[in-house]
Amino acid sequence: MSQGQAAPGKGGKKPGPPKPKNMKKTLKKLMNYLGKYKLQLVIVMVLIIVNSFAMIAGSYFLKPLVNNYILPGDFAGLAKMLILLGTIFGVGAMASYGYARLMVHVAQNTISNIRKDLFNKMQELPIKYFDRNTHGDLMSLYTNDIDNVSEALNNSFTNILASGLTFVGMIIMMAVLSPMLIIITVTFLSIMIFVISKVGAKSKYYFGMQQKQIGKLNGYVEEMIEGQKVIKVFCHEDEAIEDFRKYNEELRKASTGAQTFGGYMMPMLGNLSHMNYAVTCCVGGLLTIAGAFDLGSLVSYLQYTKQVANPIAQVSQQVNIILAALAGAERIFAALEEEVEVDEGKVTLARVEVKDGGKLVETDKYTGHWAWKVPASVVRKMKDAENYDLISEMAATTESQLESAAALTDEPVLVELTGDVRFKNVVFGYNEEKTVLKDISLFAKPGQKIAFVGSTGAGKTTITNLINRFYEINSGTITYDGIDIKDIKKDDLRRSLGIVLQDTHLFTGTIADNIRYGNLHATDEEVKAAAKLANAHTFIKHLPHGYDTVITGDGEGLSQGQRQLLAIARAAIANPPVLIMDEATSSIDTRTEKLIAEGMDKLMEGRTVFVIAHRLSTIKNSHAIMVLEQGEIIERGNHDSLLEEKGRYYQLYTGKAELD
Repeated sequence: MSQGQAAPGKGGKKPGPPKPKNMKKTLKKLMNYLGKYKLQLVIVMVLIIVNSFAMIAGSYFLKPLVNNYILPGDFAGLAKMLILLGTIFGVGAMASYGYARLMVHVAQNTISNIRKDLFNKMQELPIKYFDRNTHGDLMSLYTNDIDNVSEALNNSFTNILASGLTFVGMIIMMAVLSPMLIIITVTFLSIMIFVISKVGAKSKYYFGMQQKQIGKLNGYVEEMIEGQKVIKVFCHEDEAIEDFRKYNEELRKASTGAQTFGGYMMPMLGNLSHMNYAVTCCVGGLLTIAGAFDLGSLVSYLQYTKQVANPIAQVSQQVNIILAALAGAERIFAALEEEVEVDEGKVTLARVEVKDGGKLVETDKYTGHWAWKVPASVVRKMKDAENYDLISEMAATTESQLESAAALTDEPVLVELTGDVRFKNVVFGYNEEKTVLKDISLFAKPGQKIAFVGSTGAGKTTITNLINRFYEINSGTITYDGIDIKDIKKDDLRRSLGIVLQDTHLFTGTIADNIRYGNLHATDEEVKAAAKLANAHTFIKHLPHGYDTVITGDGEGLSQGQRQLLAIARAAIANPPVLIMDEATSSIDTRTEKLIAEGMDKLMEGRTVFVIAHRLSTIKNSHAIMVLEQGEIIERGNHDSLLEEKGRYYQLYTGKAELD
């Protein structure tokens, strides 16, 4: 046991199963999902009542069976009663089977709906939500929490209802049969409940510890397997074995306690039930001999005595499952209540064709030309802004027509998508405590290549994240072709951008599917052209099935460099006017980098490009290089001018300063 961990029974708080913080609210939300199957649930309730009635009635029928048929020797009547009794038990068994099958159907449909809503919700949540929650926590919603809810809906809820109804019915019938013997039964039931509470508390504690230690051990094993090369390089095998021994021993102790106390429960309840039966037999027999109790009532009562402990045992086993399910449901519903990504943009992206005189006309055909479809309300909003002149110059109309659109009509204005991006006095922080970017102002004219360099954490990637509107700025403005990006619909904004990240993510599917992810309508020829542009075609054609080779596990079997080449091809096929390269060649060797240089230049030709690079040789031809430190641009200029200044960039380029 780790230091500071209170031992059970020594004043320490015993961790039981996870419990919901607001059970009423969670149950209400869960019932909203189950409410879609009201008819099925009504049938389930009816079948549970029928099953419980059959069990109770079957035991009670032993009284007339003994008194009226067995003792008088009426075997013909006894045969009829046995058929009736068999019918009652048969109906009960059919009802039990029916509600179990029907509840599985309701439960799985409900779980499917919850899972679907949860996944759909995740697609609407902002990036900051995923920053706050680890991947493991989010995955546990889909696995552990949903599994707990599924288990409870499949079995636990119906078992508790059936056990509760059966228990109440038995107690009532036992009281009717013998008000004297019921005192013995209640006494033993009280002892059983006391035992359950005490032994159950110990069992909960050790099962909680067992789950905790399993998590620690699994995490350690996973870490050691992934780090086998490092372990062997530094000869840490003995240390790894010793640490594993400690984790394994802690799990052994917790599991021993859990299985010990968990194993106590049923034998103790069974023995108490047998004692109850024995005492009831003796007292009931004496009462029957004394004439205070008839034999049929005694037989019926003893049958109830054998059965009455079963509902208590079943409920005690299901309570933990119910609590864990409600706690899991509460976490799921908390995720479903998260605020979705706000998008108040009205400007959309439209396909256009260029007519004589440079006029833009919207079309459904793919022409390779795009324009912003700016509603008149946004034009009016921009009229007094500094970027109004810019949009007037870019708009495919005269200034007077633009004035008319702004003042008189509600007709949208088409503004050519060229890739003009500007930051003005932008301030941003991921939280209120720390400002990441401080008063950033910069511009990238169409076709320019802008590079960002600086120490780790200086804010380079943050700038590109703001262009995508992954996060909202605290103050200042960012315009795209003269339009405030807050006025552009996020999907349309991101559709106009191509991004190649340092951490490449590939999806399960063919090589062609992964490249086509950038443009789902691309032909096979366009896929190959994009691959050739990124210099990925050479290695792809040597794969077992070429472009039809299926990759899994985020590109398992491909080198990091090959995965990055596919990411570059994916960006190329999207044909975006603005391209963001975040350490795009960091995992490509020098030879491969030289091979793709020509292709990269072709990819960047005519596009506005933002490049983040530690390998400064890749940005020498940039139109402007921004040197960032602690969220501020401390130097700006081209490669030659910055070297002449002999400032921070000169130190980074010549190796006289560390990037981190």
